[in-house]
Order: sequence, then C-alpha cells, then structure tokens
Amino acid sequence: MELHTVEIFRTNVRQKRQARVLLNILAKQFPMFQINFDLEDCDKILRVEGKNVRHEKIAELVTGNGYCCDVLE
Repeated sequence: MELHTVEIFRTNVRQKRQARVLLNILAKQFPMFQINFDLEDCDKILRVEGKNVRHEKIAELVTGNGYCCDVLE
C-alpha cells in the first residue's frame, strides 16, 4: 500500500546555489517526489512530499553530498 507522506528535514544548506545543486540530484534520484528548500527558516528546511517517502534514503543522499540532514520530528 502506497502512502502519501511529507518528510521535513533540518539541513545546513545556506545558499540558493547549494540548494539548486541538491534539488537536481534529489530530483534525478526521486523524480516522483515534490522537493523544495526553505532557506529562510532557521532550520534550512528540506521538504519532500510523495508516495512512500523513505527519509533514510533522502538523508543518505544529502549527507553523501557533504551536508547535514536530520529528520524534524
């Protein structure tokens, strides 16, 4: 059963350029998800929405590219 979920992550992405690079990487790996950053938020939010979002995979990809990425509870 597929569940529509939204995962919110705290990151250390500071610049729009960094966010665009990560968004391109994430979009290639997860084309079926809606993904965006809110760099105005103090937690530099990464928001991922879609069916069966696996927060471990998202965090692994972001950290693998040199950024911190933790699920906000």
